[in-house]
Amino acid sequence: MRTTVGIIGAGPAGLLLARLLHNAGIDSVVLESRDRAYVEQRQRAGILEQGTVDVLRAAGVGERMDREGLRHDGIELRFARRRHRIDFPALTGGRSVMVYAQTEVCKDLIALQLKEGGPVLFEAEALAVEGADTDRPRVRFRHEGREDVLECAYVVGCDGFWGVARKAIPEELTRVFERTYPFGWLGILADVPPSHDELVYARHDRGFALLSMRSPTVSRLYLQVPEGTDAQEWGDEEIWDELERRFETDDDWRLRRGPVTAKSVTPMRSHVHEPMRHGRLFLAGDAAHIVPPTGAKGLNLAVGDIVTFARALAHERETGSGELLDAYSETCLRRVWQAERFSYEMTTLLHRSPDATPFDDRIQLARLERLASAHGAEQDLAEGYTGFALD
Repeated sequence: MRTTVGIIGAGPAGLLLARLLHNAGIDSVVLESRDRAYVEQRQRAGILEQGTVDVLRAAGVGERMDREGLRHDGIELRFARRRHRIDFPALTGGRSVMVYAQTEVCKDLIALQLKEGGPVLFEAEALAVEGADTDRPRVRFRHEGREDVLECAYVVGCDGFWGVARKAIPEELTRVFERTYPFGWLGILADVPPSHDELVYARHDRGFALLSMRSPTVSRLYLQVPEGTDAQEWGDEEIWDELERRFETDDDWRLRRGPVTAKSVTPMRSHVHEPMRHGRLFLAGDAAHIVPPTGAKGLNLAVGDIVTFARALAHERETGSGELLDAYSETCLRRVWQAERFSYEMTTLLHRSPDATPFDDRIQLARLERLASAHGAEQDLAEGYTGFALD
């Protein structure tokens, strides 16, 4: 089997890349180890930056997002029983974000790719990337019980931290930067309308809490818990009680409760793999970088990577110059490190460390007070949250 771009992984990044390439007249094949149902049900991110929304619309997959997604023009910060809203459009020249789950993005992209684009092979396990430093890289994979080879001009690894793409870059050429946090997020899905019309980020002496949503009738909420917590250790009512404590305010706001339909714990860490390119192998998304979810950056960073690659390849096709492809890693990493910085600052701003001292608590509150009173601090948060430029 041959193609121009072999894409490993049918998450939103791999699927969107296939769509962008199709629109540019460049053929591709997507290899995905899981079945279609798993990909369309895999719960992940739910916040789309302005740039991601614009890319999806331009790619022709924004119709359902615009119909069913929830545009948000701000977030609310809670601390010391107080509420403070960050107004995105007023602080960014009109930018906003969209609440539209990754599962829905994948459904839209899969349907369109299967209708118009190149092959998406589900249950096709990538085994290895070979010859990345040659002009004929190959992906060995297993599909329908037999091994096969996908010969490519380029390979893009959108297969996550545990995938084979990252492992194909020689260790002696790589540098890894990482940080593990001593807490995680206990997340629930609940069949109850959201208790607020925008996301609420709460700093509390008992730990962080986040109120989010998946739709007008489904709430998504999170609690900071110790690293290694088992979600099943928490009963449903215990979770609701703790959420109420952490979201408490001095006004008459109340948390709506409802049936919990899913429960899980997400670990928190930062990770960057440099470089993001080796020969004709390019890494995108979690294969190259991971951010704590506080800043809502993971999916959006992956979109930035594949937009950078698609533009660079189209440029080579149009001009014969590989300049932009050669600059892929450097270009992506500038945005990646800004997103890592933003996610780190949001995480340390709102989570209480297990070994926090009274001094640490006062500094944290002082940072929040500064956000609530200084236009420049508010603007920096709003610009970071709504997204960094895709260039």
